[in-house]
Amino acid sequence: MQSIFREESYRNRTKVVDIGGVRIGGGNPIAIQSMTNTKTEDVGATVAQILELEKAGCEIVRSTVPTLEAAAAIAEIKKQIHIPLVADIHFDYRMAIAAMENGADKIRINPGNIGSKEKVKAVVDCARERNIPIRVGVNSGSLEKNLIEKYGGVTAEGIVESALDKVGLIEDLGYDNLVISIKSSDVMMCIRAHELIADRTLYPLHVGITESGTITSGNIKSGIGMGIILYQGIGDTMRVSLTDNPVEEIRSAKLILKTLGLRKGGIEVVSCPTCGRTRIDLIGLAKQVEELVSGYDLDIKLAVMGCAVNGPGEAREADLGIAGGDGEGLLIKHGEIIRKVPEDMLLATLKEELDSYI
Repeated sequence: MQSIFREESYRNRTKVVDIGGVRIGGGNPIAIQSMTNTKTEDVGATVAQILELEKAGCEIVRSTVPTLEAAAAIAEIKKQIHIPLVADIHFDYRMAIAAMENGADKIRINPGNIGSKEKVKAVVDCARERNIPIRVGVNSGSLEKNLIEKYGGVTAEGIVESALDKVGLIEDLGYDNLVISIKSSDVMMCIRAHELIADRTLYPLHVGITESGTITSGNIKSGIGMGIILYQGIGDTMRVSLTDNPVEEIRSAKLILKTLGLRKGGIEVVSCPTCGRTRIDLIGLAKQVEELVSGYDLDIKLAVMGCAVNGPGEAREADLGIAGGDGEGLLIKHGEIIRKVPEDMLLATLKEELDSYI
């Protein structure tokens, strides 16, 4: 496995694709995506969710388009949001065309599910007329029977071959404004597939672990799988797929990128795991702090410690820290205690200090 710190990473060499003003590939910043779980036909609910995602830091959003009513809703939704909107198409090529006609900034299709070559050509022709990118998506669950037989089951090699076959079909139709997505719920298979495809194409890649699960299991699977993929310099956009509020996907994606050193900005919260010395509700305090700092665009590290004895030393590597116990709280800067406050004033004191950074 090669690291991101090699001389020239894959993502620095990928084709640049413009998605509604957000440029991906070619060394551009990795874009964070999510997907709405509202009925797209319900414009009000969909817009409200997208605006919430925007506030959390979402940079590209995808919505399903299963009906012509949903395709028509794209035009109304676009008027009220501020990030590119991708139309997710499953089987009906007419939905892809209608979505593009109503202003979708990108479409996501699996050409194998669209039908005949004539139907795929109709979609490609519409995309070409408007210069709309097509994301070619292949999941391990939709792998063709012939590839399953060829490789003796669902494999990374089969996923890659399937994706590149679909890309080749669109290229043969004279279009290359493409993004590739290859996903699996099997973390190690997904990692291997991305390693393989990075050696065979320079189209930008959308990275994700599909059907990863609830917020706990999904974050662990995504953190491991996407972390390894991104660390190797592979991946131009990403989505952490969680069975939860889509806003949680954005928070997780930002933390993965920040942990890998691929994105700066936003307060990094570190906290101790609690022990027998803890004399405050550290779990509750840490959650309150995370909620508090989500509203600050500061590139600092903040430590939340539950022990007034060891807290200052353990918080030395943080820019700012708080510690508490036995009714007393400490405000700490770079390991030095700068103020003692009553325990119930600790959060308010922290907010006051954060406000002074602005």
